[in-house]
Amino acid sequence: MRTYLIPLVPGPTTVPAEIRAAYQEDYGSADLEPEYYELYAETQEMLRTILGTRNSVVMMTGEAMVALWGALKSTLRPGDRVVAVATGVFGYGIADMARSLGAAVEVVGFDYDEAADPQRVEEAIRRVRPKLVTMVHCETPSGTLNPVAEVGGLVAHYEVPLFYVDAVSSAAGVPLRVDEWHIDLCLVGTQKCLSALPDLGIVTVSERAWEIVREVGYVGYDALAPFRTALEDRWFPYTPSWHAMAALNVACRRVLQEGLENVFRRHAEVAAYCRERLKAMGIELFPRREEWCSPTVTAAKVPQSLSWPELDRRLRERGMVVGGSLGPLAGKVFRIGHMGAQADMALVRRGMDILEEALRG
Repeated sequence: MRTYLIPLVPGPTTVPAEIRAAYQEDYGSADLEPEYYELYAETQEMLRTILGTRNSVVMMTGEAMVALWGALKSTLRPGDRVVAVATGVFGYGIADMARSLGAAVEVVGFDYDEAADPQRVEEAIRRVRPKLVTMVHCETPSGTLNPVAEVGGLVAHYEVPLFYVDAVSSAAGVPLRVDEWHIDLCLVGTQKCLSALPDLGIVTVSERAWEIVREVGYVGYDALAPFRTALEDRWFPYTPSWHAMAALNVACRRVLQEGLENVFRRHAEVAAYCRERLKAMGIELFPRREEWCSPTVTAAKVPQSLSWPELDRRLRERGMVVGGSLGPLAGKVFRIGHMGAQADMALVRRGMDILEEALRG
């Protein structure tokens, strides 16, 4: 099936017609036309507002993982000490990524059904004295939102050189204050709360992160270094995607026109409604404490009376699609993505009606 009447997957999310239309323009060469550089600069400024930062904003062609990998490769050397805060699939995955680059990684691990405890993170930072702390803001497969602000305060207090935060599933859906929370490398994707296609990886880079990028000197397609002066020099390291940048520009403009506080309120209200409906159906929420739940995605346990494949089949035959989960939660947890354009009360209300019908069989 190409499209669904009720699309509630936790990304890539539904792309509104206004954003899709940006791909229909026959743009010129981004290497030659000054309009592209103006578009890039304008989009940077909008992202700075959305993310709460005055840091550089790098936009790389590729899905969000290009930025996650590029930020690690550009700042880590073999033997560098890393504290990786892990509460789910992606937190543990980032630890593995850093380890594969030769870093000495200390994992502060938590169960998949809980958010990070800043006290345990502090103990690790004090003991390890790392170069880099990594953390996932919204752990999508678990539906949890982690206390990035509190950990950022610890990073500043202990003078950790770098704080790396995966905000792919939270940016533009929940409050995110990069500068206030001392985030040096904030990783974002276009396909979640921004509701664009998965074709750009975004990373904010602080001044102290740029200095470490210069010292490490990593060279590769996903290297951050060439973007330090790319806009001023009018020279990007590879041919930019004008279509993707134009679509991201529209996506950012939609968020700011609605107003950040309104966007955050919309996500919170839809999430609360979704969870109340699930509880009324007798479905157990995941994680175990509701205050840990993210406003952008709701995870819930698959009912004991059904297998995940059967529940998925029943929903799909009624025109609705949600997400399963990953890793240890595969087959046990399903996820409803109410982020970006999908944080729509009418859509989620219809989705809950269909879910209730599917449970009755």
